[in-house]
Amino acid sequence: MAVETLTFGCRLNTVESEALRAHAAADGRDRVVVNTCAVTAEAGRQARKAIRRIARERPGAEIVVTGCGAEVETEAYAAMPEVARLVGNAEKLRPEGWSAAATGPGAVMAARVAEPTRVEAVAGHTRAFVPVQNGCDHRCTFCVIPFGRGVSRSVPEADVIAQVETLVARGGREVVLTGVDLTAYGRDLAGPAPTLGGLVRAILRAVPDLARLRLSSIDSVEADDALLAAIAEEERLMPHLHLSLQAGDDLILKRMKRRHLRADAIRFCETVRRLRPDIVLGADLIAGFPTETEAQFARSLDLVAECGLTHLHVFPYSPRPGTPAARMPPVAPDVIRARATRLREAGAGALRRHLDAQVGRRLTVLAERGGVGRSVDFTAVRLAADEAPGTFLSIAIAGHDGARLIGA
Repeated sequence: MAVETLTFGCRLNTVESEALRAHAAADGRDRVVVNTCAVTAEAGRQARKAIRRIARERPGAEIVVTGCGAEVETEAYAAMPEVARLVGNAEKLRPEGWSAAATGPGAVMAARVAEPTRVEAVAGHTRAFVPVQNGCDHRCTFCVIPFGRGVSRSVPEADVIAQVETLVARGGREVVLTGVDLTAYGRDLAGPAPTLGGLVRAILRAVPDLARLRLSSIDSVEADDALLAAIAEEERLMPHLHLSLQAGDDLILKRMKRRHLRADAIRFCETVRRLRPDIVLGADLIAGFPTETEAQFARSLDLVAECGLTHLHVFPYSPRPGTPAARMPPVAPDVIRARATRLREAGAGALRRHLDAQVGRRLTVLAERGGVGRSVDFTAVRLAADEAPGTFLSIAIAGHDGARLIGA
């Protein structure tokens, strides 16, 4: 019997949902697996709402909860009468994690090995995601994810390359390397310490038929020299980076316990743009972090222009129980919402300017499902006609709708 999975949160969760499906289905039960996220309170609220809906719609199905929510908010999910059992993040990718003898959440903090996540494709996605790292050794004051994912653990280079080779052999055209703290890749592996940049170059050497390689979100202050060299020299490494910046004011960054200052972020963006003039940058930014004044927020707002950011992920600050930031003096909820709106408006304006600059150009676009595709810099393009997913197209850009380019 097929197992249904419902996934919340990051790309890593999306890939893991595909990988765990076979383990969850091995005993033939009618089962729904909810792979939860704990980044924000809203993510947890949405997951619990979905669990209640599933229970109403499929009263005979066993509902199993896994993911970071199961690790961080164990008691809340365990108390739900709709939930039959919890499976921990350390167990969900192993067959034994789905047996009656499994220990459940809590073991992830002791995990020291990143198991390769082997999937042939991710349902509904043209791009294939390859997890190369899990966990995080940092302790940003707003974040609970280290407690949901454990310490930083890297997948050995040979296993990563083997997974990429498998995906390309099955027709994959684009691969995205993903992880919780991607730029920490390799520090825990034995021997000469590999780096993310070294891994990128090794993949591109070993898999010449891979057309496009991308990176998910990175911490710019951790970018190694080999990664910068790859950005400058490797045409198949796509000219798009998404940066974990979070704020633009130095005092707020220190209170977040980030590892960079405002000047570091601006300098990194200037460096990669010099190395790769066609690069497009995105970033995560938090609005309304505790103690943030209007002047401090203005420096985050100004960062959009100063770093030349195009794609923004804006998060209204959400206190997570047990984190140091949750004990700091809060910003009023209406102020948080207003600041998030202003950041999103700045992001929308930056995106429109980028789209304006593409009109009249001819771009190489990889077709995805639903009549859209992506250019090399990750800009979405609405196609004039449905094309087979995975097809490369040369598209003349006729205009845009404020969010996507429109192909002629």
